[in-house]
Amino acid sequence: MEDNRVIRVFLNDDPKPFASFAPPVKMVLDTTKIPDGKHKLKIVARSSNGIEGIREIPFVVRNGPEIQVVGLKDNEVVDTQVPIVINAYGSETKDFFVIKGSETPSAIPAWVWALVISTIAFGIFYLIMYWTPDFYKSFV
Repeated sequence: MEDNRVIRVFLNDDPKPFASFAPPVKMVLDTTKIPDGKHKLKIVARSSNGIEGIREIPFVVRNGPEIQVVGLKDNEVVDTQVPIVINAYGSETKDFFVIKGSETPSAIPAWVWALVISTIAFGIFYLIMYWTPDFYKSFV
């Protein structure tokens, strides 16, 4: 009996497969040749009796630098002037660590401020309620 099992791999909606293998197969997908953005890997496998199965795997390629934007969110409605901080950093520098621009500055979260204020308020409350000279008598 002839073994006509085959696995064909397509990228996005390209009608021509970029790879064709006999199963089982191990392959390396080189994303440096694919532009950044959303893509779809389509795998078509044919069994020995000619029945085909299809699996589609969506993925996102990001070989370029990571871009962070602070001050503007997706689909946000804005007016007047909007201050925006834009930072881009990538992983192409393997030999040294670049300190400047490695992190995107952001505001301290509101819950941290609430925790600090409540801790200070509790400390002041405790001092007012229990500050009496009787607790601080000299041992001599």
